[in-house]
Order: sequence, then structure tokens, then C-alpha cells
Amino acid sequence: MLETFTSFSFISVLVGTVAFAILAPIIGCLLAGLDRIISARMQGRVGPPLLQPYYDVRKLLEKDNVTVSGVDGVYMTCALVFTAFAGGIFFSGGNLLMSAFVITMAALFFIMAAYSSRSPYSEIGAAREAIQVMSYEPMVLLMAVCFYMTVHTFMVREVFAIDLPVIVFTVPAFIGFMFILTIKLRKSPFDISMSHHAHQEIVRGVTTEMSGKTLAKVEIMHWCETVLFLGWTAMFFIWGNPLSIVLAIVVVLAIWFFEILIDNNFARVKWQAMLRWSWLVALICGGINMVFLAFI
Repeated sequence: MLETFTSFSFISVLVGTVAFAILAPIIGCLLAGLDRIISARMQGRVGPPLLQPYYDVRKLLEKDNVTVSGVDGVYMTCALVFTAFAGGIFFSGGNLLMSAFVITMAALFFIMAAYSSRSPYSEIGAAREAIQVMSYEPMVLLMAVCFYMTVHTFMVREVFAIDLPVIVFTVPAFIGFMFILTIKLRKSPFDISMSHHAHQEIVRGVTTEMSGKTLAKVEIMHWCETVLFLGWTAMFFIWGNPLSIVLAIVVVLAIWFFEILIDNNFARVKWQAMLRWSWLVALICGGINMVFLAFI
């Protein structure tokens, strides 16, 4: 019986990973295009066409890699694979904590890809990327723990069997997760490792020495990450009622728009402030929520 269940779980994760690898880049690309258009309108510009991110990545895929080290492309391939696997685990209804660990592995491979070039600019970007991971990881783990204390399992599919949405019992944890979501989506004021805004820096941080197909993998990975993290956000608003999926999508789109608004209205902060604020938010929001859940 256990072997049958394990085989079913493996197959569902495998199918989910393949589906995520196909659909997430498409959805992420469209979101990236809308992000550019909305940002342009906020700044009084017309903005690029909706499919401009696709055109950019297609052009990168047609170019040759110009790199000091030949292994950065391998590291980025591993990062992309782990990102797809993390999305497959989550959207197949699998273990939330495992999904968080796997996406962290993808981030580590991304950091290794930047370090492999031995460029001083790229190494600074890699160091800042590592600081970002250190900043958001405590809150991600506390969010997963609060999810477990609410649903009594890390399995995401169980949210469809509960009577009330997870957000009812995890408001502090959700607030903390919204704070670090800005870091995970690489939005200002916490886009310290690399920026999507040209005016922020002369060289583009962690991806300075990346080009061609390797840089295309970075963009595709970012699309997939965006879909995964928005999926984590939707998880808080889904319960046994099928219509809750519609509610979750509406809330996620509103939060995504709010992140774009923040991105266009706040300047970058120093890494010390990001690290201090993130850990303080994790301690307060995560700690309060865990204490509350322990006594209800």
C-alpha cells in the first residue's frame, strides 16, 4: 500500500514538473510583459509590447555564449531544473517544505554560476544574492511551519479539504511572507543583487558576465520563480470551496500589482537594512503566529 502511494506521489510530481516546465515560462513571460507595460505607464511612458520578454529571450538563445568560465551554463541549467522541480512539487499538491528547499537549491546554483566567472562585479552580485537568500529564507521556513500547524501536514493538496482558508489562522505569517516576497520577486527596494531597471546600476550585478543562452536561462528561471511564488501566495486563500480558486487568483493579481507599485516608487536600500528588516519581520510575524497556533 505504501509502495503504491509512493509511486503515485512520484508520478504526480513528475507530471507536475513537466507541466510546470511547459506552462510556467509562458505565464511568467506574459506577466513579465505586463510588468513592463504597467511600469512604463506608471512612469508616463508607452512601454514595450506584451511579448517583448519573449523576443528578448529568443534573441539571447540565438546568440553564442561569451564567457570566461565554461561551467556557468551548466550551473544555470541545474538552477533551471531545480526551479521546475520545485514548481512541480508544489503544483502537484506535494510537500511545501520540500518545494521551499528545492527552490533554495536553485538559488545556490545561480550563485555558483555567478562566482564561476571570477569577475569582481559578478562576485559582488553573487555575494549580494547570497545575502538575499539569507534574508528571506527564515521567513519562508516559518511560513511553511505555520502552514503545517494550520493544516497539520506539509502537503499542499490538503488545503482543498479544510473548511476555512489558511489565511484565517496565519495573518501574521502571511504579512511576513508578503514582506520577503518583494525580495524573491527581485523588486525594489530589495533588488540588491541585480536590477531590471537600467538606471539602478552600471553593470547588472550577478549576471554581469552571463550572455547568450546562459542569460536566457536566467530570464526563464525568473519567469518560473514568479509563477511559483505567486502560487505560494494563492495557497493561503484556497479551501474546500472550488470557487476559492477564483478568489485566490484575484488576490494574487492584486498583490502582484502592488509589488509593481512598490518597485516603481521605492529606491534600493542597503543590504544591511534588508537583512535586519527581514529577520526582524520573520521573528515578529512568524513567532507571533506560531505562538497563536500553538494555543488554539
